[in-house]
Amino acid sequence: MMSCVLLNHDYSFLNVVDWKRAMCLIAKGKVQILAWSKKTVRTAEGIVMKIPAVLKLIKLIRSLYRARVPFSKRNVLIRDGHRCAYCGCHEGRLTIDHIIPRSRGGGNDFDNCVASCRACNCQKGSRTPREANMMLLVRPSQPTISEFLRLKAVKMGMDGILADLGIY
Repeated sequence: MMSCVLLNHDYSFLNVVDWKRAMCLIAKGKVQILAWSKKTVRTAEGIVMKIPAVLKLIKLIRSLYRARVPFSKRNVLIRDGHRCAYCGCHEGRLTIDHIIPRSRGGGNDFDNCVASCRACNCQKGSRTPREANMMLLVRPSQPTISEFLRLKAVKMGMDGILADLGIY
């Protein structure tokens, strides 16, 4: 899937849109193209069109930002870079491990949960890392929205383009 970064009029990140939606916004005159990607699309008539990489809205959209990133397994894995917090491996399916086990009153939040491989999670069991003689490689914390937007841009490979534009 080819995606385009959509910025608000004040250059704040709004969303990532599909290339088809981007073309509709261009045709309606609602966006300004800031950067082009190297990807092209060929129409049925044989016309070759370049796909935009970064778009900026012509009019400002007021948006209400959430105060924090919502807690979910997916967001914990993104925060930890899809690596085990105990051994650092990134192979296989990762699970969520509670540093202070839920059976001992540990919460379900970013400060108490880390990504863990199945072997490390089973070895730790229902103990704290100190009781299991396991060291954490990362320090869990509540991520900010800007950190998640930067990680998303890196994953899409658009971090270089956004850095050239002075956005990130």
